[in-house]
Amino acid sequence: MKLLPTGLMLLALALPVWADQPIKELATVGGVRPNQLIGYGLVVGLDGSGDKATSSPFTGQSMSSMLNQLGVQVPSGTKIDPKNVAAVTLTASLPPFARRGQPMDVTVSSIGDAKSLRGGTLLMAPLKGADGQIYAMAQGNVVVGGAGAQSGGTSAQVNHLSVGRIPGGATIEREVPTALGSGEFIQLELLTADFTTANRVVEAINRTLGADTARAVDGRLIEVRAPFDSNQRVRFLSRLENIAVKPADVSPVVIVNARTGSVVMNQSVTVEPVAVAHGNLSVSVGNNGQGGAPDVNIKADRSRVVQLPRSANLAQVVNALNAVGATPVDLVSILQAIKAAGALKADLQII
Repeated sequence: MKLLPTGLMLLALALPVWADQPIKELATVGGVRPNQLIGYGLVVGLDGSGDKATSSPFTGQSMSSMLNQLGVQVPSGTKIDPKNVAAVTLTASLPPFARRGQPMDVTVSSIGDAKSLRGGTLLMAPLKGADGQIYAMAQGNVVVGGAGAQSGGTSAQVNHLSVGRIPGGATIEREVPTALGSGEFIQLELLTADFTTANRVVEAINRTLGADTARAVDGRLIEVRAPFDSNQRVRFLSRLENIAVKPADVSPVVIVNARTGSVVMNQSVTVEPVAVAHGNLSVSVGNNGQGGAPDVNIKADRSRVVQLPRSANLAQVVNALNAVGATPVDLVSILQAIKAAGALKADLQII
C-alpha cells in the first residue's frame, strides 16, 4: 500500500487462483449463530474524568436510583455531581452453545461526556437480548487500550479512552436453545450466495457421504440429511465441514472509500479501451498495436503525461491518476464514469 501526497491509497489484491476449501470456510450451519446483547450501567472509580452533571443528567439519576436500591436514601432534590462516574452502554455477543455460568467478554462504551474510562469499575448490570430477557450479568474492571497525558496546557492522547473491555466480565445466566439436534435435515448457509458454489457443495457432499445426502434449496441454502442421534450428528458434522470444495471464481470488484481515499480491488478487475476527461485530467486507454496490449495515458494541465505501455488494468489507471495528483473526489468520479461507459469490468462499490 502506497500513501501519496494526494491522499489516495491503492490496495491491489492479487488473489491466487481459488484452491479447494473446506465447507466450514464457505458456509455456516443453520441455527449455530451468536446473539447480540445490550445493557446499561455505571462505571465508577474514575479519576475526575467522568460525566458532568449539567450535560449528562441521566448519570446522576442513575446514581440516585442505584443508591436507593442499595438502601441509601438520597434526599429529593439533591444534586449529584458524577465526576468520578460515567454512564455506559454494554454490548456483548452470546456465542452458540453457551451454557449457564460461562464467562464472556463485554465492551463498555461511554454515552455521556466522560473523558476517559481508564481505571474504572463497572457495577453489576444486566445484559438483555432482543426479546427483553436477561441473558447475562456483567461486572468488573474496565481495560482501556489507550493513554492520555496533560502537561503545561498541552495534552496528548493515544487511541480511544471512552471505550474499553472487560475480559470475561459477564456471566451467562440464560441459555439459548439451538435447533441443531432436531429434524431430519440440517441446513448449510453459504456465506456468499452463489449458484455455482452451492451446486459444487452439493456434489461434493453426495460424492463423499452418499447419493441424495444433500440438495440445494437455492443459491445460499443447502439441506443435508443427518443422523438423529446427537453424538452421531456431531460426528457427521465434523466430517461434513471438512469436505473440500472448489468455490466459484471470484467476481471482479472495486471498493472505493471517498473519505479515506482508499481503493481496494482484486485481480479479476480489468479496463477496456476508454477515454475519460475530468476537469484538468484526461485519461485515455487504447491499444498500441503490439499484440493488442493497451496503452494508458493520463494528462494534467497538458504539461505532465504518464504512459503505461502494457496491460491496462485498473491498478495502473489508479497509479497514474495518483502520479498526476488526482484527489479522492476525482478518482471516484472517474471510476464511476468508466463504469457507466461499460469499460470497467467490475462491480464498483462506493463506501
